[in-house]
Amino acid sequence: MKKILFSLLLITLVVLTGCNGGEDTTWSKIEKEGKLLIGTEAAYRPFEYHNNQDEIVGFDIDLIKAIADELNLQIEIKDIAFDGLIPGLKTGKFNLAISAMTITEQRAKAVNFSDPYFNAGQVIATMANNNEIKTIDDLKGKKVGTKLGTTGDIEISKMEDSIEITRYKDIPQAFIELQNGRVSAVVNDLPVTAVYVSKHPEVKIVGEPFTSEKYGIAFKKGDEELLTQVNKALERIKENGTYDEIYNKWF
Repeated sequence: MKKILFSLLLITLVVLTGCNGGEDTTWSKIEKEGKLLIGTEAAYRPFEYHNNQDEIVGFDIDLIKAIADELNLQIEIKDIAFDGLIPGLKTGKFNLAISAMTITEQRAKAVNFSDPYFNAGQVIATMANNNEIKTIDDLKGKKVGTKLGTTGDIEISKMEDSIEITRYKDIPQAFIELQNGRVSAVVNDLPVTAVYVSKHPEVKIVGEPFTSEKYGIAFKKGDEELLTQVNKALERIKENGTYDEIYNKWF
């Protein structure tokens, strides 16, 4: 009887071991293939866009390449419409999505997010030779331009008693007024402002974003091991200076 029970126990262990080890995880498959499949919409400069050689480049692209290097992986980029990224993750078209995607409660119900990698909040832009304005407190007593109805408008409206606000229909007009000296600063979101500054060195961004709108890398629910590996790689490139190099390249 003891021999029979022992044999049954061995058989059970073998079966259980086979069931647990028979199915590869997303991460183990990626390790075996040596490649990460990346979903993005390459239409949001400077995060991801097609350059003159029709290559997909940008801050997000350099970032995910650096993360892949940390993980000893190659990458393959799939360029699709933004509204197809989360459905594409769910159906396994790619392993992760990076596309200047803001972490929101609603999206977090559908996908998992990495640690935040970028704060795309509101920033202050001034002329490059302006050394008076360094923080939001320095806007007091100044004329400030922004786009009507935007987050920037909402935020600086809280200071309307201490600053003079001019609201424009489009943000390029606000920057023109800045360069013409009709306003001392422009408040706008970081990505759009960064693109403008990259083309107009006479304008600069001062300080850090004073609001929070954080971007994250999206993953299919259940791919926790892959998420953990990417978060660890993201942490390493922040610690070793690679992140700063990429940031300074684009912003």
